[in-house]
Amino acid sequence: MRYNFAAVHKAILAVVLAIAAAAAAQPARRAVSLVVIGGTVVTENAAHRVLTPGALAINGTDIIDVDRPDVIAGRYTAAETIDARDQIVLPGLINTHTHAPMVMFRGLADDLRLMDWLQKYIFPVEAKTVSAELVRIGTRLAALEMIQSGTTTYTDMYYFEEEIARATREAGLRGVLGETIIQLPAPDAKTPAEGLARAERFIKAFKGDSLIVPAVAPHALYTNDKTTLVASAELGRRYGVPVIIHLAETEDEVRMARDRYHATPVGYLESIGFWGPRTLAAHGIWVTDEDIQVLKRRGVGVAHNPESNMKLASGTAPVRKYLAAGVALGLGTDGAASNNDLDMFEAMRQAAFLAKLATRDPTAIPAQTALDMATTGGAKALGMDRLIGSLEAGKRADVITVSMSAARQTPLYDAVSHLVYVTRGDDVRTTIVNGKVLMKDRQVRTLDARAVIADANRLSQKVREAVKR
Repeated sequence: MRYNFAAVHKAILAVVLAIAAAAAAQPARRAVSLVVIGGTVVTENAAHRVLTPGALAINGTDIIDVDRPDVIAGRYTAAETIDARDQIVLPGLINTHTHAPMVMFRGLADDLRLMDWLQKYIFPVEAKTVSAELVRIGTRLAALEMIQSGTTTYTDMYYFEEEIARATREAGLRGVLGETIIQLPAPDAKTPAEGLARAERFIKAFKGDSLIVPAVAPHALYTNDKTTLVASAELGRRYGVPVIIHLAETEDEVRMARDRYHATPVGYLESIGFWGPRTLAAHGIWVTDEDIQVLKRRGVGVAHNPESNMKLASGTAPVRKYLAAGVALGLGTDGAASNNDLDMFEAMRQAAFLAKLATRDPTAIPAQTALDMATTGGAKALGMDRLIGSLEAGKRADVITVSMSAARQTPLYDAVSHLVYVTRGDDVRTTIVNGKVLMKDRQVRTLDARAVIADANRLSQKVREAVKR
C-alpha cells in the first residue's frame, strides 16, 4: 500500500491550524490576585443567590466575578487560590456597635442593670485604668477575636480613638470609629469641648483612609447636654462623617427625657436638629411608632444588640416594626464587658431567638433575615452598602469562609439555616478584608496571636489592682 505523504501532511497541517485557531478564539485567562473556589457561596445579593458549588475572583481590593467554579477557573488565573470545599463562603460580618478596648473589662462586672453597671463599676474602673496603652492593647485583642470569628467591619465608640484606628488598620480590619464625646471628665478629654477638638483632629487624620471611616460619637442623651449634642451633630455634618449615639436603651432614659424635655429620646433629638442621614443609633429599644417613623424619615440606621440587651435586662427592641417601616437595621455585639464576646454568629442566633420569644411567633425573624441584618443590613445602617455587605462584582473583597465539617453541622440541608442556628465564630476558617487574607486555615497573618494575648494578660493585672482599690 502506498502512502500519499503530501495528502497526510496536508491533513496534519489542517488539524494543527484548526487547533491553533480554536485556541486563538478562546479568550486568555485574566490574571487576578486571589480566587476562592469550591464552597457553597452565599452571595447575600438582592436575589439571595446561593451557588452550590460556587467561586469568586478577587483582584486587589475588589470582587470582580462570582460564578460556578468551572466558569471562574476558565476565566482567571490567580496568584493565590483558597480551596473552600466543605465550607460556606459569605460576606464578612458587620458589627454595627461595640467598644473594642472594653474586652479588657470582660467579666469584670456581670448580672447588673445598665445604670448600676455603668455608674458603680465601668465609669470608675475606666477613670482609673483607661490610657492609650490599654486602648491599644485592648483593640489588638478585640481585632484578633473579630478576625477569628468572621467580623470584617465594626463600628466603635470609645476614647483615644486614634489608637483604635491605628491598631485596626494594622490588623487589616475595616472600622467605622467614633471618638466619644461625654459631659463627664473622660480619660482623653476633661471637657466636652476638648472631646470635640479631639474628634475633629481624629477626623482630619483618617478621613479618606481605605479602611478607617472616622466618626463623632456623643455618648448618649443622658450623658451630654444640648450644646454638646448639637455641636457633635454639626461636626459630623461639616466633615460628612457618621455620628454615633446610644439611644433609648433603657426605660430610665425614657423617663429622664420625658421629665426634662417632655419628649421621647428620639423626639427630643429631633427637636434640636440632631438627626441626619449618616447617624447610627445603638439599641433603640424603647421607641414609639412615631419615633420609628422619625428615624426612617431622617435616614437613621439602628444597631440592634440582642445579647447585651438581654444580659442587662434593658428590654427588647421592636425589630419587626423597624423592618416593616424600612429602617436600616444592623446587628451589634456591644462591648465585651456587657456581652461578653464579639461573636456575630451568636448575635445572629440570639436576634432570631429573642424576636421569636418576644412576639411568640416563630416566623418573626427567620434565619435569612438574621443573616441579612449581619451583612447587608449592617452595610445599609452604616451607609456603606455600595461597598460592602454582599458578594458582588465591584464591591470590596470582604469575605469569610466557614467550615461545615463538624459533627454538629452534619447533615447540611440549608446553608443559611446552618449559618444562623448552628455556626459559631470559631468555625470560621478564612477572613479576607479589602482583598487581603487576614486569616487562612485559622492562622492569623496580620497579628501575632500569642503576643496579643500575652500583652492583654499582663495588662489585666493592672485592671485587677485598680478594681481592688
